[in-house]
Amino acid sequence: MKAAVVTAAGKAPVYGTFNDPASSEGMEVITVSASALTHLSKARASGAHYSSEGDYPSVPGVDGVGRTADGRRVYFILPEAPFGALAEKSLVRSAQCIPLPDALDDVTAAAIANPGMSAWAAYVERAHMKPGDTVLVNGATGTAGRMAVQLARYLGAGKVIVTGRNESELKSLATIGADIAIAFDLGAPSGAKSFEQALIAEFSHGMDVVIDYLWGQSARAIITAVAKGVEDGRPVRFVLVGSASQGAGQEDTIDLPAAALRSSAIQLMGSGLKSVPQAKLLAAIQNVFNAVQPAGLQIATAAIPLSAIEETWDSAPGHPRAVYTIP
Repeated sequence: MKAAVVTAAGKAPVYGTFNDPASSEGMEVITVSASALTHLSKARASGAHYSSEGDYPSVPGVDGVGRTADGRRVYFILPEAPFGALAEKSLVRSAQCIPLPDALDDVTAAAIANPGMSAWAAYVERAHMKPGDTVLVNGATGTAGRMAVQLARYLGAGKVIVTGRNESELKSLATIGADIAIAFDLGAPSGAKSFEQALIAEFSHGMDVVIDYLWGQSARAIITAVAKGVEDGRPVRFVLVGSASQGAGQEDTIDLPAAALRSSAIQLMGSGLKSVPQAKLLAAIQNVFNAVQPAGLQIATAAIPLSAIEETWDSAPGHPRAVYTIP
């Protein structure tokens, strides 16, 4: 079969041929139609992610959309190594397949599953968000952040604050549910301090849930602002979902002021593979699929043929979301 093939750790995939998977008890051979390019797929393919299998040669791709041998249209997650989603066929445990609503097309389903799941799991499984909560989405202008803004509103947030580097893009998020936009320039001499002060002023009105896609200096400023700006004893659930700031030249570690923990009721946690049980991640994806129409969820996509994998692996857009189509 035709597939994207990674031959060794750290190497980009090439378009070539790979052995077809064979079915067995409890497994599904999926004829794949679409698979989104995600940070997780790239990190696992390179061997850098903590959940990487380390099998080479292998096919990358952690999830996708396709049809089972008996014709059911499904979304699937975490194929069996070495058969990833970026191939004409993949091998997946039956329990890791979710039926797709008829009204949801393959490309949109492939694109929305991962960012939708990450936000839903962070809100529901980790932060235990309640209707009326004030929510901050850090790194809100990316695909995942935009989805987090929309789902915050769908899940009943009382106020949604968005933060990030691009002020004009942040302001545009008002059309999908953002109430307050706070831009930052951490490279400026007083950038971190200005950001922290703007947060403190806003947090004085209340803060409940932070969903963070960046980490780095912006996360440190938010944690410090929680300690200084949130009223005594009010718990703030800070959920780390991604560390995109590392790609902007920042470290994926921060120095955490002890006073920020001693003088606040902040609860620091992560959300993702292993911190949320797989069954609940699958349920989160199903909930997102079911919410697409009633919530009017929007996601911009860019469909790319799998045959272009070599030219696009490093340059495919994150927003709109790149989705490889097969064939």
